[in-house]
Amino acid sequence: MKPAAQFPAEQSHDGRFIRQHDAFRDWVRADGGSGFPVEAGRYHLYVSLACPWAHRIIIVRKLQGLESAIPMTVVDPVRDERGWAFRDGPGHAKDTLNGFKFLSEAYMLTDESYRGRVTVPVLWDRQTKRIVSNSDDDIMRMLETKFTELSHSGADLYPKEYRDEIDALNEIIYETVNDGVYRAGFATAQRSYEQAAYRAFETLDDLEKRLSQRRYLVGPTPLETDWRLFVSLIRFDPVYYGHFKCNLRRIGDYPNLYGYLRDLYQYDDVAETVNFDHIKRHYYSTHDDINPTRIVPIGPLQDLASAHGREKLK
Repeated sequence: MKPAAQFPAEQSHDGRFIRQHDAFRDWVRADGGSGFPVEAGRYHLYVSLACPWAHRIIIVRKLQGLESAIPMTVVDPVRDERGWAFRDGPGHAKDTLNGFKFLSEAYMLTDESYRGRVTVPVLWDRQTKRIVSNSDDDIMRMLETKFTELSHSGADLYPKEYRDEIDALNEIIYETVNDGVYRAGFATAQRSYEQAAYRAFETLDDLEKRLSQRRYLVGPTPLETDWRLFVSLIRFDPVYYGHFKCNLRRIGDYPNLYGYLRDLYQYDDVAETVNFDHIKRHYYSTHDDINPTRIVPIGPLQDLASAHGREKLK
């Protein structure tokens, strides 16, 4: 019997998971030429604390000081066949902006013919009542480069002098780690799983070496690439190691990567964006083809607040 795929429409004939493309990719621009000008309070984020793609947006929003300019609603981490839902609970809430019960309602209002998978994050325009973007890559760049006039921090996570290096490293990390763990976890054939899993560890091994000589991946402070990697590292030992069978090594087995993870976790208010309860309940309760019992593991124990010793690196 052929193994059941978690998302059949995104599964190849040879058992590979091939992620769907983002459907909505309009941009907010400072000159307003796109029809979506920069305005405080005009846009709203729908996110999940469990999802790494949304988590990177939550972090950038916080680091850029955009929390008052762009309000945010968090969905229930447990997703069923109806998709992401708005419910009151610890760390998540009902949608008081539009009264949506499910995020799919935002997709249908934007395009009633939409038949793809409903994903987070979503950048919603309150004025036109439609989705501006459901692309985490685009939303991340918009918050970093288009909303600077509303930023309270003045942070520059995508500096011009590092952009080529950031873009090149982003691509490697996305292909092999960010999405690579999903390609391993959602594979329905042994060969497809092994190819993705080995590639993930090849990149982690390379990053371990890179981080032995420098505190952060690109610049003297954490930049976009660091936060793209962070959201995968923080989920690796609690979820990807067991649930997605990426179990050659834990992040805790890499001295430099584990120190780097703790360094980023302790950076400013980033720890406030990490919710392990949401993370573990989402993966273990939602992916029933991988975990049919839906039992959520109690571990692992991690001391992410412990000294990381990376201040000595430049």
